[in-house]
Amino acid sequence: MRVIPQSIRGRLLLGALVFTGAALLLASVSIGEVLDRFVRRGLDERLDTQIALLAHAVGPDGRVNRPLLQEIGPFTLHHRGWAWRIEGTDGSVSSNMIQRYERELEEARQARRAERARRRAEEAERRGDIQERDRIRDEARERERALEEWRRRPRSDSTEGLYVRRWRKPSTAGPVTITVVAPREAVDRMRWAIATPLLLSVAALGGFLLVSTLLQLSVGLRPLARLRGSLAAVRGGAATRVPEDQPAELREVVGELNALLDENEAALTRARGHVSNLAHGLKTPLATLAVRLAEPGRDPDGELATLVGQIDQSIRHHLGRARAASPGAPGQPQVPLRAAIEGLAGALARIHADRGVTPELDIPADLSVKCDPQDLDEMLGNLLDNAWRWTSGRIAVSAAQDGGVIRIAIDDDGPGLTDEAATRALVPGQRLDERGDGHGFGLPIARELAELHGGGLELSRSPLGGLRATLALPG
Repeated sequence: MRVIPQSIRGRLLLGALVFTGAALLLASVSIGEVLDRFVRRGLDERLDTQIALLAHAVGPDGRVNRPLLQEIGPFTLHHRGWAWRIEGTDGSVSSNMIQRYERELEEARQARRAERARRRAEEAERRGDIQERDRIRDEARERERALEEWRRRPRSDSTEGLYVRRWRKPSTAGPVTITVVAPREAVDRMRWAIATPLLLSVAALGGFLLVSTLLQLSVGLRPLARLRGSLAAVRGGAATRVPEDQPAELREVVGELNALLDENEAALTRARGHVSNLAHGLKTPLATLAVRLAEPGRDPDGELATLVGQIDQSIRHHLGRARAASPGAPGQPQVPLRAAIEGLAGALARIHADRGVTPELDIPADLSVKCDPQDLDEMLGNLLDNAWRWTSGRIAVSAAQDGGVIRIAIDDDGPGLTDEAATRALVPGQRLDERGDGHGFGLPIARELAELHGGGLELSRSPLGGLRATLALPG
């Protein structure tokens, strides 16, 4: 299974999510530690405040003033698991809840005594007092055994996890110990009370970073989308080069693309030149051979004429394909149709000036066809020349958009063709009238070029009474 996406957008998004998630996780851990210290400090201050209130009830001689303890208020009394104890010189005073915590308090006391004994043994060893060290070590071992004994005793309730704060107050009769106890869940409640808005803030920050990342990707990858559109325009013929006004990271790529387009265009130009020379070198001999074979007695069974026709058709087909496109070349340009037809009509009007015909043009100015300009001139030239040859005085040229196809209709008021004659007229070398020059290749060439460009050619009856040639080309 592929983990890394294939798209640049997917890779950038995955990287942003991974690094943003890691940063947020690290920030959450760091905030958690700082928050834990903050909560503990806050709880210590709260317990120290309670200790200070309890200390007011202890006199200079270490005796506890019980009436004053009652006057301090409900903060010093049992409330939701909070408890306290004052060990004065005249006895011990505690809240009602403290009895539940005796085990934990005694365990904590034993642990502190064992720790103090270990520290004293280490100090005696540093001083070199071996006898004192051994005595203290024995004492430490006794205290550790007592601590283990406390820990092995069965528990009667679930009061584990106390938070204890203790303070020793000196007095004239001896020290007084004040102990306050808070349940461990108090720390958790305080932590969650503060952590909840922080976690919500971190989640909101994560969402904001995600949206920012998506916007950044959209803005940052927009030049690639424009570059793709520019390449599509070149392939579709709407442009010949990719604009060089690109971000710095894409300029070298665009330069290489334009250099490749230049090389392909030069190669296509050379190939078209060779194709044109080859076409001129083969078309006339083959046409002449076909005409000679059509003479009586030259080809009694028509076998040679069939072979010549197949050779001619194959040559023109492959030469036409080479003329229409070249591998790797940019797409065929969009040729404005009205300008192309007006130029051809003007030239043919001068060539056939003796006919005195002015064609009627009905072509929208915004129509363009996706076709090689030379091929378009050859197709329209053959069809218009045919109309001029057979018209009685009127020629009409119209064009219209039909979905993605442009249909160009060339009508004349000449004698026209029957359906059978129209079919024969599209066969190479089939002349329907032996008068005049030509070898009968004009209409077939126009049809094959149209088909090579993704269109077609149809012959039908014209509303003017003559022939209608409808040329279909991609728009």
